[in-house]
Amino acid sequence: MITTRLHTLPHGITLSCRSAGTPGRPVLMFLHGFPEAAFVWDGLLAHFARPENGGFYCLAPNLRGYEASSAPAQVAAYRPKALVQDIAALIDLHGGNIACLVAHDWGGALAWNLAASQPGLIQKLAIINSPHPGTFLRELQHSPAQQAASAYMNFLIRPDAEALLAEDDFRRLWEFFTSMGATTGPRAWLTDSVRAQYRAIWQRGLTGPCNYYRASPLRPPRPGPPHHDPAAAAVTLPPAMLRVDLPTLVVWGDADIALPPALLDGLGEHVPRMTLLRVAGATHWIVHEQPALVADYLQQFLH
Repeated sequence: MITTRLHTLPHGITLSCRSAGTPGRPVLMFLHGFPEAAFVWDGLLAHFARPENGGFYCLAPNLRGYEASSAPAQVAAYRPKALVQDIAALIDLHGGNIACLVAHDWGGALAWNLAASQPGLIQKLAIINSPHPGTFLRELQHSPAQQAASAYMNFLIRPDAEALLAEDDFRRLWEFFTSMGATTGPRAWLTDSVRAQYRAIWQRGLTGPCNYYRASPLRPPRPGPPHHDPAAAAVTLPPAMLRVDLPTLVVWGDADIALPPALLDGLGEHVPRMTLLRVAGATHWIVHEQPALVADYLQQFLH
């Protein structure tokens, strides 16, 4: 059974968390991305809470700015340091060391950062279609293909992005699901009930989710007037922020048009204990598309 409760962290942020399993068991924590929410992990929470699958205590927070979690108004409140602090504090509330951190999209950005900066909090790391900051920065700086693929980020930082995303029953947000793959069109997993779950999240407000993009410089540059914004072109990352020495599983749907497979080139230099599993034909939304496969890959990695 999936339950939801609010966890108030020592620094004052409250995260709404979905969970399954018995508290006190080894913890699996799942971090969602944009424009999603913690409910996307429900199937995996239920799966890994079962005794035959490890009997883990499974926890999926709605990240800052999403669902009923705290949503500060200031863009600066969504900088990586603050977001990672939320996850570290949540881990501290659950024993200070978890069996595995599983993350997708923006959740993966936080997970890569946490694994590099505070590896003692995590025994294993599992990343699903979320670029490592080192390879992502390289591609944003030098690859026209990645700059084009990430151009949507500069739409999401517009001051009117929330209003535009909400128009026509969130038409542009539904298009994220139907266009971010090698083929376009309806997705079998995007049922009326799943749409209702997404709609309920988005109706709470979209400023927090958009602020993740506004607060991050890892975006394509915007040359010339009126914006002149160097974005990723002006960023350097120290090696200490890039090295992840934990056992790490990377699952990558190779039909993700926003995150081309070139992002995997050289990844082993930053993550020497990596297992990479590519999934042909899977898109950015592989957790929705192939939940049984994702569960199987995680099961093998955890045992």
